[in-house]
Amino acid sequence: MQHHSQPPTSFPTAERVRDPQDPYEYLVVTVYPGQSLAEARQGLVEHAEYGKWELRRTVKYTGGLYRYWLRRRVMRVERTMHLF
Repeated sequence: MQHHSQPPTSFPTAERVRDPQDPYEYLVVTVYPGQSLAEARQGLVEHAEYGKWELRRTVKYTGGLYRYWLRRRVMRVERTMHLF
């Protein structure tokens, strides 16, 4: 028998995902049933405003779980000065 820990009840969880070949990095925000959608939406607004994330996809699953995918372009910086 596997025992799964319960998700936090007061705030959504977030996971950053990045593929080196993809020009975008993703932030997946999961809101579990019983968590506040208003708080989750406020968090998404703050990510968009201050972190330059854009909402890419929203899915509502059976049972009340919501998952939001946000993305932002990865800024690649190249060295302009070579150190010896």
